[in-house]
Amino acid sequence: MSLKPLALFVNHDGQSSRSATTCTYKCGNACFHEVPNASAGEYFGDIVARLNRRGLLKGGAAAVLAVGAASALAACGDDTTDGTDASPSGSPGTGTGFTPVAPNTEDAVVVPEGYEQGVIIRWGDPVIEGAPQFDFEAQTAAAAAQQFGYNCDFAGLLPIEGSPDKFLLVVSHEYSTEPMMFRGYNADAPTREQFDIALASHGLSVVEVHGESGTGKLTPAFGKYNRRITATTEFEVRGPAAGSDLLKTKADPTGTKVLGTLNNCSGGVTPWGTVLSGEENFNQYFGNAETVTDADAAKKLKRYGIKGAASDRKWETFDPRFDLAQEPNEVNRFGYVVEVNPWDASSAPVKHTALGRFKHEAATIHVAGDGSVIAYSGDDERFDYMYKFVSAKKVQSGTGASAMRHNMTILDEGTLYVAKLTGDHADEIDGSGKVPAGGFTGKGQWIPLLETGADGKGKSLVDGMSAEDVAVFTRLAGDKVGATKMDRPEDFEANPKSGKVYVALTNNSNRAKDDNPGVDEANPRKLNKNGQVLEIDDDHTGTEFTWSLLLVCGDPAAADTYFSGFDKSKVSPISCPDNLAFDPYGNLWISTDGNALKSNDGLFSVVLDGDNRGETKQFLTVPKGGETCGPIITEQRVLVCVQHPGEADDATPENASSHWPDGGTAQPRPSVAVVWKKESGRIGM
Repeated sequence: MSLKPLALFVNHDGQSSRSATTCTYKCGNACFHEVPNASAGEYFGDIVARLNRRGLLKGGAAAVLAVGAASALAACGDDTTDGTDASPSGSPGTGTGFTPVAPNTEDAVVVPEGYEQGVIIRWGDPVIEGAPQFDFEAQTAAAAAQQFGYNCDFAGLLPIEGSPDKFLLVVSHEYSTEPMMFRGYNADAPTREQFDIALASHGLSVVEVHGESGTGKLTPAFGKYNRRITATTEFEVRGPAAGSDLLKTKADPTGTKVLGTLNNCSGGVTPWGTVLSGEENFNQYFGNAETVTDADAAKKLKRYGIKGAASDRKWETFDPRFDLAQEPNEVNRFGYVVEVNPWDASSAPVKHTALGRFKHEAATIHVAGDGSVIAYSGDDERFDYMYKFVSAKKVQSGTGASAMRHNMTILDEGTLYVAKLTGDHADEIDGSGKVPAGGFTGKGQWIPLLETGADGKGKSLVDGMSAEDVAVFTRLAGDKVGATKMDRPEDFEANPKSGKVYVALTNNSNRAKDDNPGVDEANPRKLNKNGQVLEIDDDHTGTEFTWSLLLVCGDPAAADTYFSGFDKSKVSPISCPDNLAFDPYGNLWISTDGNALKSNDGLFSVVLDGDNRGETKQFLTVPKGGETCGPIITEQRVLVCVQHPGEADDATPENASSHWPDGGTAQPRPSVAVVWKKESGRIGM
């Protein structure tokens, strides 16, 4: 294969392709605001230089424990299969044998030759039996609470035991984009009904889907597990912050019950069959931060990107819980990993405060050889941190009620850590992206922040902070211990074949800009607009690891890109890695968000081992204006969530820039798409 990069890709002056509308409603314009992390903690370029001066890096750090072949390793989240063999044999690169899709700007899902596609479920399709069919011109909050929500992100596919080719599809709905949802939307004066519809369009959907013999098609069905979780569903709070004064409000004086979940980004499927979801850009939903006059409280709000007067959404005009002047603690009740039991439609979802509070992109699970559960999570903000939680309890096998009760408490007892990295070639990093002779490599340490006991009570491991403070203001704890400031750490995934852990670092256009932190070996480029992928060889239950950069993304024709030494004339251009997944053969798959190379976002396969390590191929692209989310890769099918199709700076319902998926003059609808190989072939074979 030889791919000729587009000539326009060589220009590195541009930025992410996200529209202004997407930036406003997805993340509250996070990339255009002052960086929340103003801590004086060293970034690791400073640390390495100091250690080198003292001669402390000679001989390297302590060795990282190897992952044994007998390790009990649980695939999670995007790794969920649909009942096919999770560990088929094959040489490195098996499963990536497709003709790559060329970069494009089409208003369609574009797939390789020999593949077919379909749409499983769209915004507004009924989830609950009896729900009305979607009518863009006559939306109601009551209908929206029973229909598939807006802006799908994470997707998990869980086989229904004893029912071949039947599954539960669990999907998160990250945010609502009101200007795209309603004709004539007035951002300065939304209506009460529009507010209520937006609340109902957040959260998660659980829907039964059925396969079709001879294809990879999946069709929604009504079943006993079908459920909508919204921004008004009651959640149980567990862990060190439960019952804390920091979480108490007028509506909930106990500090243990929260209405709703917001900005649910990526997530993971646990070995015990539940779904985790990360509350990410929750800060944007709260108004009147400027009324908080207490200096310490104002500092904490600012560290989480919460400031100013009215919010862009104006939700505080309808519900006092979004008004910091009336309910200053409500914001502290968001920013957690939530857990949903999709097998019990009446169960209360849980917010796990032992895993810390920050902009969780996801929470993905690895099971160590001793049965300990490790939950990895990135804080999706420029110059913020990477975390892991190691459980004190061991996972119990089986699907019985007793095992489920035990496993549903695993994330309530254990230790939360934050990462600090050092590089092996600090003197060679100059911000240009030039690759050191040995590649980008280094070592790391997991610094403990919080220990939670069997009683749910916490013990702070950070001087000057209580356990409740660490659980609720986890970013400040990371600041105090000098964690490494990364380029937007998003999805974490552990490879079910090797146990190595991969992190998508999406981008950071502020790296080495003005007074912001400079470059280091894990974040080696100034004004980083294309992102990179980090590979970690972790002592999963311990505190040490080694790392390398698998990819430094961008145009292969540019000098500042790196594909683990693979021939760059034979790879697809890739920009802004976001969500990660693994296929049954152990290849990494990457979905992108905000492609800065003037092409639609897409899904890419990457070979991790052998002579073709670093070979990157584009499998599909999503429609213009859209983002590729929540990939699931099995032998039979590939699923992606297509988020915010048609969101462009000048797009409105009266001037739609996309008509996907329905075509014609239809309004664009965020949807879950499925791709399969013709004639029942295997993906990538």
